Amino acid sequence: MSATPLAGFTRNRVPQTALRRFLALDSVVTTANGLAYAALSAPLGRLLGVGQGLLLELGILLLAYGAGVGWLASRPQPPVFPVKLVIETNYAWAALSLASLVLWFEPTTAGLLWIPAQAVTVAGFAVLQQLALRSGSAAQ
Repeated sequence: MSATPLAGFTRNRVPQTALRRFLALDSVVTTANGLAYAALSAPLGRLLGVGQGLLLELGILLLAYGAGVGWLASRPQPPVFPVKLVIETNYAWAALSLASLVLWFEPTTAGLLWIPAQAVTVAGFAVLQQLALRSGSAAQ
């Protein structure tokens, strides 16, 4: 029995499969979020209490990042160093999102709900990717 409840979830007969799936899911969610931020920056900015310009810039950044993560997910064996960068970037995004609530933003009620929810989601991707990477490394 594993000490980590999610460790079994990341195991697979082909170690890279779980990692690739988590990267692909991250890519889809990130790209969709980026598309929404870029295309709907004005209404989403009003809804969340975040500046339209910032959302547009974040949207463009997320579109590029999502494409890069998607490229990694498409590799039969994603290279370890870029995957580690994705994991660290996801942790940083989650931490900065939460810090932004206190340091920079004055979000609406919707923003107070959305920002932590997306931070937890991104941190969840990082945890799953990290566990899958470890599982794949241990199997090799």
